[in-house]
Amino acid sequence: MDTVIPGLHASAPHPLPFARSLLVRSFLLEREAGNLIVYGAEATPSLEGATHRYLGHWHEAMFAADLDGIPTLVHERDREPAEQRASVDGTFSERSTLDGDFELIPIPGHTAGATAFLWDSGAHRALFTGDSIYLVEDEWVVAVDVSGADRDAYLESLALMRELEFDVLVPWAATVGRPPHAFTDAVDARRRIDAIVDRVRRGESR
Repeated sequence: MDTVIPGLHASAPHPLPFARSLLVRSFLLEREAGNLIVYGAEATPSLEGATHRYLGHWHEAMFAADLDGIPTLVHERDREPAEQRASVDGTFSERSTLDGDFELIPIPGHTAGATAFLWDSGAHRALFTGDSIYLVEDEWVVAVDVSGADRDAYLESLALMRELEFDVLVPWAATVGRPPHAFTDAVDARRRIDAIVDRVRRGESR
């Protein structure tokens, strides 16, 4: 396992077949209330103490390894396409917080059920954005040219994420040879998301 920050561990990376310059991973969150797996990927960092796996959007189900005895959850609007590719044991639908430290934040746009997860580890606040925001080199980018993407909904979700407080961005995908995360602060995060919004409004694909 590769440790991103204390208590957060990344699986071995796996290239996206349709974008081999990008690697995807799943992550283990160590929590007193029970460890969680975030994202679907062919590898998992560890299953020790894990109680649930959360998918950020249905595309991850294409790569989600079976986790014996660990339920997989996805937003209800992404359940149907996810179930065509992997087992789904439950859904969620609204913004909510689990055990006071793990927040589920729907961010439709990339897919109808795209969801961000905000985890307060005590030392850091890590935002998991799936590939609603992901890393190409050191740039934060989006994917609004995929089938089913909703540009207007994406803009609303970007505005929501702009107001979240976090200091580590942890997407599903990042460039080969680069870290799977990015440290940030409020000023930097807002500047980067504003730049994305400007590009999306101009009609650019990312």
